[in-house]
Amino acid sequence: MATSLLLEIGTEELPAIPFLAELPHIKNKFQKGLESHRLECQFDFFYTPRRLVIIADCFPTQQSSKEQEFFGPPLSLAYQTKEGKKEPTQAALSFFKKCQIQENEVSTIKKGDKEVLYCKKLAPSLPAKDLIPILTQEFLESLNFGKTMRWGETKESFIRPIRWILALLGEECLNFSLYGVQSQNHTFVHRNITFEPLTIHSLQSYLSTLEQNKVLLNPAQRKEKILSEITQIEQTHHIKVELDKELLEEIIAITEYPTALLGEFSEHFLELPPPCIITSMKVNQRYFATYKDSKLYNGFIVVSNSLSEDFSLIIEGNIKVLRARLEDALFFYHNDLKRGFEPQKLENITFVEGLGSMWDKIQRESKIAQILAQNLKSQIQSEEADFTHAQELLNQSVLLSKADLLTEMVYEFTELQGIMGYYYAQALGYDPRLCLALKEQYLPNAEESQLPSTIFSAIIALSYKLDNLLGLFSLNKIPSGSRDPFALRRAANGVIKILLHFKLPLNLNTLLHALAPLYQSFDINLLENFILERLEGILPFNASLLRSVLLSGERNLNQISLKLTALDNALKRQDKTLLTQTFKRLANIIKEVDLQAPLPIKEEKLVATEEIELFNAFRAYQNQAKSLNYEEQLRCLLNLNGILARFFDKVLVNAPDEDFKNNRKHLIAQIYLAFLKIADIKAISF
Repeated sequence: MATSLLLEIGTEELPAIPFLAELPHIKNKFQKGLESHRLECQFDFFYTPRRLVIIADCFPTQQSSKEQEFFGPPLSLAYQTKEGKKEPTQAALSFFKKCQIQENEVSTIKKGDKEVLYCKKLAPSLPAKDLIPILTQEFLESLNFGKTMRWGETKESFIRPIRWILALLGEECLNFSLYGVQSQNHTFVHRNITFEPLTIHSLQSYLSTLEQNKVLLNPAQRKEKILSEITQIEQTHHIKVELDKELLEEIIAITEYPTALLGEFSEHFLELPPPCIITSMKVNQRYFATYKDSKLYNGFIVVSNSLSEDFSLIIEGNIKVLRARLEDALFFYHNDLKRGFEPQKLENITFVEGLGSMWDKIQRESKIAQILAQNLKSQIQSEEADFTHAQELLNQSVLLSKADLLTEMVYEFTELQGIMGYYYAQALGYDPRLCLALKEQYLPNAEESQLPSTIFSAIIALSYKLDNLLGLFSLNKIPSGSRDPFALRRAANGVIKILLHFKLPLNLNTLLHALAPLYQSFDINLLENFILERLEGILPFNASLLRSVLLSGERNLNQISLKLTALDNALKRQDKTLLTQTFKRLANIIKEVDLQAPLPIKEEKLVATEEIELFNAFRAYQNQAKSLNYEEQLRCLLNLNGILARFFDKVLVNAPDEDFKNNRKHLIAQIYLAFLKIADIKAISF
């Protein structure tokens, strides 16, 4: 049989950020609880700021049946003979007790090479109402919100105090106590309606009670209401609301009956850079920014959780609070502009113990930028013809890149570092390329983040990320497992994405060794491998293909990408098994050949028709290889398969004559090395 289930855990207001972090896991955790108690069913999970709710329309009233198997001791240990009579030992009696059976109900089964006692029976099917209290407690204890708290005399802790529990199985109110709270058949509605508990008799009465008393239980309904009202405001006032996704989810989590309202602040605050206003509104007040004619508008959207026929007082109150925030921001902004950039004071800010101050960091970044510039001269000159001036501008950009850490605005809003440097540099009249570089120095800073928009900005961003990587690896602060406190995986991903996006012709191994003298000695190969490991998550190819290309010794990331593409395309058109078998045969034949030594081929020693054919075909390839791209090179090499097969079939490579043997091995070795310049094909797995 089945009936409905309503389980409501009423709490004080849940903090949105930790709650939203756990939200994706909540339903799955309850599902696991149902499975462990054999109460599997479809259910929905809903929430408001002060309630967690599980609703199932078809909840089993009994556990599902389950067959249990019990294996006991071997017969030799289960029975003993006394006075000619076979009697169960203590081991057998314990097994009977465990299985809750009589001796005459036991059977035996072969397990391995022994006959053992065996029992197969249906597990008892308990009523759901007896299990729901246990299930509820386990579910609540499984939730991980980070910090928890205790209240009153309870020993248990939760994210916020639990104030009521409502558990209805059909129309039966389940009676149990958790976290010092006794379950009862009542709930609480919107505080603007009443503070008194309202009695609930069924799932339907619960849903109608909430609806009539201004609680939108389903977060999707709250979201729909907010978006609908925002759309109406946009159309009425001819503005565009910037819908910050994270902020929207947070507002949904902190409201029970949301109402979107438009407020306006004084236009003179628009003197502030837009990020200052937007960040202040979002972080401090949870407001959405608005735009008009593609420019930031002096309006904001506040979502109220109050019930009122006249929201003017609420709007006025929010305007008053925002005005104070923006006045502070304007004060910080003017103070920062008066002081200008003071990068020398970065000596007073520690970067990481062992790596000195932020001033020391930008000195290293400056040296990195100059090394990068020397290696990327032609790329830089495509944006700035005067290379010497570009070098000077790069150095100035790096020296000013962290100066906004000293500003009052960044002290108040740390997320604006770099962004404020851009606006201050603009206001102070610096070169536009420098301003943009300050703004883009931390890019990419997330999975879907934008990349720097110019080579100039890319060099500044690379300098920052490479210093982080080299510096922290030199201190042995290497990420392990899920721990990465200095976000070095993100830094490595950023280096890769920038190099690939701008097609920068840099050899990673050469670059890291060139930068290594700036740091205390450490194993550069560790860092190189760390960066290369990140390629697997960025380049969309089979991991073994990547491994095969890396085994070729290639360390230019753009060439790696081109080789991977060529190899992937070539393999799609070839018999993969034939290719790998042929390549492995090549490798086996020349495994004793020194591939670092000269591999001369004496044409006069080519006597067999098949080896002459192979030599001529390979020589034709060599003559045109430099003019071919990787895909064309592979296609030509792979076309040697048929000739190679005939060669291996007809020609004795390990000939008795040493000259013939060496000549043939040198030919095979040269073909092998031609493949190896692109990839070590024997490393590929399909």
